[in-house]
This record gives sequence, C-alpha cells and structure tokens, in this order.
Amino acid sequence: MPEAKSRVYNIAVIPGDGIGPEVIAEGVKVLNAVSKKYGFKLNLNYFDFGGERYLKTGEILPEGAIQELKKYNSIYLGAIGHPEVKAGILEKGILLRLRFELDQYINLRPVKLYPGVRCPLKEKRPEDIDFVVVRENTEGLYAGAGGVLRKGTPDEVAIQESINTRKGVERCIRYAFEYCRKRNRKKKLTLCGKTNVLTYAFDLWERTFYEVAKEYPDIKTDYAHVDAITMWFVKNPEEFDVIVTDNMFGDIITDLGAMIQGGMGIAAGGNINPEGVSMFEPIGGSAPKYKGRNVINPLGAICAGSMMLEHSGEERAGECIERAVSEVTSKHLRSLAAGEMGYTTSEVGDLVVKYINGLRC
Repeated sequence: MPEAKSRVYNIAVIPGDGIGPEVIAEGVKVLNAVSKKYGFKLNLNYFDFGGERYLKTGEILPEGAIQELKKYNSIYLGAIGHPEVKAGILEKGILLRLRFELDQYINLRPVKLYPGVRCPLKEKRPEDIDFVVVRENTEGLYAGAGGVLRKGTPDEVAIQESINTRKGVERCIRYAFEYCRKRNRKKKLTLCGKTNVLTYAFDLWERTFYEVAKEYPDIKTDYAHVDAITMWFVKNPEEFDVIVTDNMFGDIITDLGAMIQGGMGIAAGGNINPEGVSMFEPIGGSAPKYKGRNVINPLGAICAGSMMLEHSGEERAGECIERAVSEVTSKHLRSLAAGEMGYTTSEVGDLVVKYINGLRC
C-alpha cells in the first residue's frame, strides 16, 4: 500500500451514456465511503465524453483529451453507446481509441459468482465459479488492419487481419503469470487459443506461453481450444483459475463468463496499462431503455470501483467493497435484473455503503 503522504488518487470520471451516469453515481458513493474508512483521498474530475456531446458538437474526443487523461491515476467509465448514434462511432472513437492510445494492453475480467445470485448452471455454487480472464487488449483482429475492395458490388472483398506481435503477446502472457501468482489460489494458468486452425497466430502464442512458463515453475500450465473453453465454462467452471487469450477470443468468452456469474449487471472489467493509466468499467452497457428510471443494477459499476482501488494499491478497501457486495447479494436482492431487484439503483448503493461502514474489514 502507498505511504500515507501519497495516498491521493486523481480519477477521471466518464459517466457516459444511458444508465452510465446512474451507476457511476452509486459507484462514486461507495468509493467516497470506503476512502473515508481507509484514510485515502480521491480527487474526481468529470468528463462529458459520449453520445450527447457528439450529437451536440459532432466531436467524439476533443483535441488534447488523451493527453489530459494521461495526467490521472485511473479512469472510471460508466458506459458508451447512444441510440441516436450509429453503432461503432462512439465505440471506436472513445473505447478503442482510449485502449490503444493509452496502451491499455490488458483487459482484466473477473468471473465470480456472488452468494445469493442465481446462476444459470445447475447446482453450481460461488466456490465453483471464481476465475479471471486476462485478454490481450490492443492487437489481434481489433487492430483494424485490412480493407475492402469493390464495396457494394457482387465482387466485394473484405479482409480483416489479426495482428499478433511477439512483444504484445509476451507482455500479456507475462502479466497473466504474475497475476496468477499474486492471486495465489489454484496457481493454474490456461492458454485459450485455436492452434489446430490458426496455426500462425497461435503458434506464436503457444511458443511464447511455454517459454515464459519456464520462469514460473510454481504455476501449473495447460492449454485448451476456445471451443472447448466455452463448453467447460458451462460444464466444469471450477476447473479454471486464470485464463489468458487473444483479443477476439477474450471478448467472446468473457461475455459467457458474465452470464454464468449471474449476468452482465454484476460483471466488471479493467483495461490495464501496468505502467500508465488504466480504465475500469461495468460491462452491462448503456441500456438506454432504462435511463433515468432508477431501476438498473449498479453492482457492476461498484465492483469496477473495487478493481480500480485494488489496482491502485488500496487492496483492503477493494476487498471491503467486495465483501459488502456479497452481503447485499446474499441478504437483500431478489434478482440482478433491472426492476426486479426489490430495491432502486440508489437504494442498492446505500446498502453497499451500509455494509462498508459496518464491516470489520
């Protein structure tokens, strides 16, 4: 943990679109409570990047925005996506641009079933679903390499290339080994790929994986094809500890992971640059039909705040939030679904704060 004199964290808050501002408000409420309890300070500065700004100004990110965001310790993001803006404009112009230009090369996605949460898998318990996916976040098919020839004609050709560099692959794999060691649970790291078909890209991934593994003799390693991973998430999720994979496969399997932990409403993620500015967000999206109704589940945003604190070195505070969330899910919520929780969005935030203040963490 940082020394007392340095325990001040400058956070850029981007509430974003749809229900983003509502869930971020509850996340901030929780962050303020836990910072008071553990004696550190959060300086929050809000940015209006998102669909409303784009519709008013035609501007996605203003000039100098990236350099401004580099001054912060972390970014706390609500959601990006507006029904009046064509899909892809905001996602590429904000989310992907921030990930790429801030070199947030790790997407970290915990998959954890909290007590009391309904799991769609029969007879699976919280102790059965508790693993983490480490997804490469700046290369692969999302790098944007490729093009279109003769668009709109019967002879149209579309090419999308997966870019995998030794540097990018190795730093992702090395992060996964370090994370697995720090997590200190089963100490097992699984490489997810498709070596039997994608023989160029995943030859690089597999060779690098086992070369780096020699430096971590305390970590057990194995490999599984991505299609097998999706089956085992459903059949035997308890077998996993930490999984490392490329950008596209990571994008797909983490959404399946979110569903087996009870749904998108409680899933959180981090876009990590271990040497720079990282960004933390709930996974559920902007859900515009629920905007302003005070019925959406804010726990994904609250858990993202917990991840942000742990990444900043405030592990005890992050763990306290997680324990408080467990108390709320096990004792209060009827469901995680919007309008079915038995509580409003703000009341759920209040419950988490109540437990933070009452727990001996």
